Amino acid sequence: MALFEPDIPQNAGAIMRLCACLDLLLHIIEPCGFLLDDRKLRRAGMDYRQDTQLTRHDDWAAFAGAVAPARLILASAHAAEPLPEFRFAPGDIIILGRESAGAPDYVHAACQHRVRLPLAPGRRSLNVAQAAGIFAYEACRQLDWFTDLGDRSRD
Repeated sequence: MALFEPDIPQNAGAIMRLCACLDLLLHIIEPCGFLLDDRKLRRAGMDYRQDTQLTRHDDWAAFAGAVAPARLILASAHAAEPLPEFRFAPGDIIILGRESAGAPDYVHAACQHRVRLPLAPGRRSLNVAQAAGIFAYEACRQLDWFTDLGDRSRD
């Protein structure tokens, strides 16, 4: 999972906790709208920060270069393809845009797939941390991650 220039520390903390609990890698693409040692981030992430496999990237170019050739999946309220119809593959990276502005055109263009969460008519979007949880659990379900996760947690 990757956060593109996140600007709300509480959401980033909640997503860190999600990634720690599911044993998922988390990429943070700078610049952030907060410091990674922000009190609000620590509070939302609780004591999971040290268990999060976190990689920070200076910018989009550094991230894209570091993760190539991974398939990039952009979670976007403006995407045509709904999540229930999308099929994840091992190694996919789900990208979530900024809470305040989403993802710019160059991020949309760089992603192989753009996927949306179906919402009731007239509703814009969910909170980014809620969306992250839905995308993460659906990807894990499709890829049988929970079976493997259970095996790892018993070690």
